[in-house]
Amino acid sequence: MKQRIIYSILSITLLLVSCDSFLDIQPVGQVIPNNVEEYRALLAKAYKTVPGNRGLASLRSDEMKVSNTEWDQNAYGYLERWDDMSPLTSNVPFSWANYYQVIFTANEIINNRSTIVFTHKEEVDQLVGEAYLLRAYMHFNLVNLHGQPYTKEGALSTKSIPLRLNNDLEASVYRNTVEEVYSSICTDITNAKELLNVKEWEKKYSYRFTTYAANALSARVSLYMGNWVVAYEESMKLINNPLFNLENLTSESATLPNHYLSQEAITSLELVFNSALNKATEVSSLLYNKYQEGDYRQHLYFSEPNEEGIIKSQKGGSNEFTSTFRLAEFYLTAAEALTQLNKLEEAKELLLQLMQNRLTNELYSTEKEKLLNLSQGDLILEIAEERARELAFEGHRWFDLRRTTRPRIEKTLKVGNEDKTYILEKDDARYTIPIPNAAIQSNPNLTK
Repeated sequence: MKQRIIYSILSITLLLVSCDSFLDIQPVGQVIPNNVEEYRALLAKAYKTVPGNRGLASLRSDEMKVSNTEWDQNAYGYLERWDDMSPLTSNVPFSWANYYQVIFTANEIINNRSTIVFTHKEEVDQLVGEAYLLRAYMHFNLVNLHGQPYTKEGALSTKSIPLRLNNDLEASVYRNTVEEVYSSICTDITNAKELLNVKEWEKKYSYRFTTYAANALSARVSLYMGNWVVAYEESMKLINNPLFNLENLTSESATLPNHYLSQEAITSLELVFNSALNKATEVSSLLYNKYQEGDYRQHLYFSEPNEEGIIKSQKGGSNEFTSTFRLAEFYLTAAEALTQLNKLEEAKELLLQLMQNRLTNELYSTEKEKLLNLSQGDLILEIAEERARELAFEGHRWFDLRRTTRPRIEKTLKVGNEDKTYILEKDDARYTIPIPNAAIQSNPNLTK
């Protein structure tokens, strides 16, 4: 007789348990899902549980700083200082268990595919396709938080995070290599593509994955792997899709492009800058100075400086700014892939299309002339700068730094009344975030 895990459709509680169970979690509840509607409710709960850890990770980059208040410093200061050994219990931690809670639910839907009661088979296919893509995306975020960058020399054979493809609560859990995790991610994306059949949801369901979300995740994963051909091809499927259009920020009626109602929105799932994080941070001068006068993003993305010269982001702090995939990212991904393939003219044309929707006519003309004269190496650097400007405060900057050059970063921060300098060296080991201590305490196998 097939074992079934008991769930509550309205509420799933995951508790810390011994190291021999599923990482550090087990489900409790009272209702066993049976039909497609009940499993859809289960998946909705999983979507809601997806962490916004990409926003926390961005505090380690050069695009923001933590406000100099005692509470904010005690909560987030360790992140911007790369102080992963901080003993403060007030530190806001990365969500580890939540990722695996989502993966657990995805596994249950995938593994019970043949038993789900349905009226229309395509509803089950779509549901299971979403579960595959959600499992892939959770593993992808985890491996990029807690594993070495895929393209770093020697990284593929290094241990990263546990890969969980079943819900065996009695199995011992160990970390898998970076290569093993990425291989599973790619397989899950392939499986998702075969099943997904919804191209567009109503806006209220824009957090759900679609056929185009699979293209988006495939493009992002391929970019991180340095698989330039696939990154380009998948990006162009989105760029050429009439469902999505670049926001014209030169218009007075423009919508911020990471808003869930934006024309650019492909999937609006993660809130990477919640109200607490948005309130606790300010824009760094390193980021703000990347914008020129005549770049509409400088005034739309950020507030005017207050009396103390503090500038705040206007791209977060509200549930309206849920954004996982949006169109401009894939203009930049396609341009980067084309440049790496030495197809410079095509890459420059894509960048110009984006810039035309972001810059005044005068600045666009100036930047176009500069862009057309860039060599391959200089164009790669310019795309990195454009990603920083365009995708600011959307949870990309830290991951872009670590997947590319892992540069030396120096920060002079005011801690209390004192200025202190902190340095992240080039290729520093701290470009990979340690697995949270709480997870290791629950499962010592995570050190192996």
